[in-house]
Amino acid sequence: MQRSKVVAVVLVCLVLMVALAGCGEQNTKQEAANTNQQLSGNITAVGSTAMQPLAEQAANQFMTNNPNVRIVVQGGGSGTGLTQVSQGAADIGNSDIFAEEKDGIDATQLVDHQICVVGMAAVVNPAITVDNLTQQQLIDIFTGKITNWQTVGGPDQKIVLVNRPKASGTRATFKKYAIAGAEEAAGIEEDSSGTVRKIIKETPGTIGYLALSYLDGSVKPVSIDGMAPTKDNITTGKYPVWAYMHSYTKSQPGGALDAFLKYMMSDDVQKTVVPELGYIPETEMKITRDISGNVKNK
Repeated sequence: MQRSKVVAVVLVCLVLMVALAGCGEQNTKQEAANTNQQLSGNITAVGSTAMQPLAEQAANQFMTNNPNVRIVVQGGGSGTGLTQVSQGAADIGNSDIFAEEKDGIDATQLVDHQICVVGMAAVVNPAITVDNLTQQQLIDIFTGKITNWQTVGGPDQKIVLVNRPKASGTRATFKKYAIAGAEEAAGIEEDSSGTVRKIIKETPGTIGYLALSYLDGSVKPVSIDGMAPTKDNITTGKYPVWAYMHSYTKSQPGGALDAFLKYMMSDDVQKTVVPELGYIPETEMKITRDISGNVKNK
């Protein structure tokens, strides 16, 4: 009889524990739902078109989970993003370059949220048969010394340069790490990475540069000194043309802005959206690079 009472007491305790656990789980879900409902406000992110596809997709997912938050993502280039966030005209300034690299920006007034890494490649019209260029050949092409593809083993075709504006972080990164800081010759100049891709796809003889997040098979990336612009080559330091993706804020963020930036660093974005769109999580980099371009192993 005594044993039966003990068993009964144990069963009652187990039932109570299961019930309490269920209540706790329900409360946690309710708290999360309440938090999402409480987040509200408008966020404007401006800047890097190299980062724009990532920012747009993350923003759409965040707004789905937080219906009272509205996020507008715009391009315009890294310089524009840094200027607007510095002036208080935007909540987030997306940039491929460190704020310290941009003239006229007081980087001490900004907070850097480093989101991920993006590689950048020289890209050519699909009809160009060249798959690899030495860095010197690339410099000579972009400075106007080489003007025909035949000179570098391609067809007898005039080379047409496609550049980004000087406010572009993609241009700054490509100039610094692909063509050793050489001054580019005049060519077609377009503000949007998407437009650059379209022009190169449709215009014979063209060469330009794009973030790997814009490579969709419609243009052809070119190796530099035999190194292809691949994730493995970037993470190990074999391919040098890449940049950190920064989201700058005017001060330490709070409310919906803070929640969105934390979401950008969550597994939902870093383990799915980032690699799916052609970016690289910073955790996968085997090297680091400082503002001066000095590289060291992690």
